Amino acid sequence: MKDFSTHTFRFLFFLVIQALVLNQLEIGVGIQLMVYPLFILLLPFEMGVVGLLVVALCMGVAIDIISNTFGLHTSSLLLVAYIRPILFSVYAPRDGYENLKEGSSFVMGARWFVLVYGWMLLIHHTWFFSLELFRLDEFFFILQKVVLSFPFSFLLSWLLQLFLVSKPKER
Repeated sequence: MKDFSTHTFRFLFFLVIQALVLNQLEIGVGIQLMVYPLFILLLPFEMGVVGLLVVALCMGVAIDIISNTFGLHTSSLLLVAYIRPILFSVYAPRDGYENLKEGSSFVMGARWFVLVYGWMLLIHHTWFFSLELFRLDEFFFILQKVVLSFPFSFLLSWLLQLFLVSKPKER
């Protein structure tokens, strides 16, 4: 029950932060902060693809309704939820994910977090901005938005996960 309340709090936290704060910020040309894919990363390892897709659909639709973005966040988050198990299998530790709860840098280490979340966020941003502009002649503008948004979103996500995830107790 504690895990359910933790993930419910995180769901609401990321929803409010993304839809009501970050989507309202205008930092500069092409920079858009998006941290809500971190919620998908922090879900339990044993969660199946269908469960991930349902949770991603709920969060994406909620952000889209509040932001009036017509499915951009939903499709991007569904893609991230779909590729999460693939990335987890590629970057699985030698002992697997048994006895591990979630994919934070405290549990899995900084290198794992940077690789897995970095790929997730890069794929998310590329898909999001490609759908947002939806024109091949805007390729360099899409690339500019991805290149400018990715590092700031990643850094903010890193800081958020440091505050949202508690360190595991030493045995």
